[in-house]
Amino acid sequence: KAANEGIEAITAFVEQMKSVAESAAALDPTADGYDTKVAEYAAQFDAIKDQITDVAKDASYQGVNLLIGNELKVVFNETRSNDLVVTGKNIGVTAPIETQKVKIGQSAVTTSIGQITTAIETLRSFATELGNNFTIIETRQNFTEAMVDVLETGADKLVLADMNEESANYLALQTRQQLAINSLSLASQSAQSVLSLF
Repeated sequence: KAANEGIEAITAFVEQMKSVAESAAALDPTADGYDTKVAEYAAQFDAIKDQITDVAKDASYQGVNLLIGNELKVVFNETRSNDLVVTGKNIGVTAPIETQKVKIGQSAVTTSIGQITTAIETLRSFATELGNNFTIIETRQNFTEAMVDVLETGADKLVLADMNEESANYLALQTRQQLAINSLSLASQSAQSVLSLF
């Protein structure tokens, strides 16, 4: 989830960068103060670019950051034989927008816009990949929780007794014991009665 949140933030920044570059491209190169205006846009562009790098670095969870190329291995069973490896991408360092700066000149600005559009497509593709992996992990988690419930129910049936049934069994055992004691008592009295005749 941390990577997905990071991608959403980076995508918003990249779209903001595209807007800045498009504003720079819309300037009239023959107008007074053109170079100053483009330089201002370049400063805004670079400030946003720095935020992208910071967000990419900050999007980590428990020491794993999929936006700087780390891998996340998710194990699905107790024998560790079934897993999913989620491979990260180095979003904040190698994306084309990272090293691109708005330069003075229409062709450089147009090139920046093209690279930004490609970066947005890359980010969306990676977000889709992460979303698919997240769905797999979530589905497996739900399956594992259901299996735990099944196993606990089975174990309870083996270990936990039905108190009503066990009470009835105990009462039947006590009744048998009482009958056996009474039978022995009667048998003993019969034997004494027979002996007293002699």
